[in-house]
Amino acid sequence: MKTQDMTRDYLGTARTLSEALPYLQRYDDATVVIKFGGNAMGDDEAMASFARDIVLLRQVRVNPVVVHGGGPMINDMLAKLGVTSDFVGGKRVTDQQTVEVVEMVLSGLVNKRIVQAINAQGGRAVGLSGKDANLIVCDPADPKLGFVGEPNEVNPQVLTNLFGDDMIPVIAPLGAGRNGETFNINGDTAAGAIAAALKADRLLLLTNVAGVKNEAGEVVTALSAAEVEEMTEKGIISGGMIPKTETALQAVRNGVRACTIVDGRVSNAVLLELFTEHGAGSMIRA
Repeated sequence: MKTQDMTRDYLGTARTLSEALPYLQRYDDATVVIKFGGNAMGDDEAMASFARDIVLLRQVRVNPVVVHGGGPMINDMLAKLGVTSDFVGGKRVTDQQTVEVVEMVLSGLVNKRIVQAINAQGGRAVGLSGKDANLIVCDPADPKLGFVGEPNEVNPQVLTNLFGDDMIPVIAPLGAGRNGETFNINGDTAAGAIAAALKADRLLLLTNVAGVKNEAGEVVTALSAAEVEEMTEKGIISGGMIPKTETALQAVRNGVRACTIVDGRVSNAVLLELFTEHGAGSMIRA
């Protein structure tokens, strides 16, 4: 005979599942684009936790799309290979040799590691880059920076086809040039462009901070586009948060229902943001 105490933890789990019902209904057949990066990419346990969250999304009929970065891994490989870089305005110049290393690391090492982690949790992940099926066609972001691209055209049909086959796309932020070039794209920028092309219900930008903070240092959980612009003009939003909020603004103005800057350091942050009232970051709407 087996006995078990019904402790508060068990009851709390059941209550959480019950309270998630309206959110599960809300996101039924919705498309959610998740930019994955930061510390979790270098931690096996955090990677496995993220992969479980993504598989759970697909299990409850959400269409997740994962777009990843890989800056630290690129820096490590460049150092190992002895490839040095010039910088213009604090940004790395990506020459031909550097972009070859970037493609090797992003499409090979990083992309396949995420694919493998999702598949290990029972998902059906497929690794792509923006070059596959001309998913992302780029123009140079700044000629001084070399092969750094700005998405000009996004062709999401390959992604919608994968949704129909119950697949989870995992996308490396690389793009195809008009003359056969390979371009490196900022991960947030690539995620925003893909979300806009899919008219995604939600764009989640996982980062290593709690979210957008006000003058008092408190995380603001909901913001309009106008409020983001005002806080940026006043210098309240500054530094590394500016490109993330700019990506969010561009996405919501191009058809994405909402963008949330999510604290990716929080366990199960994606599930908290989508399926609980609490959330896990700062949501920006048009």
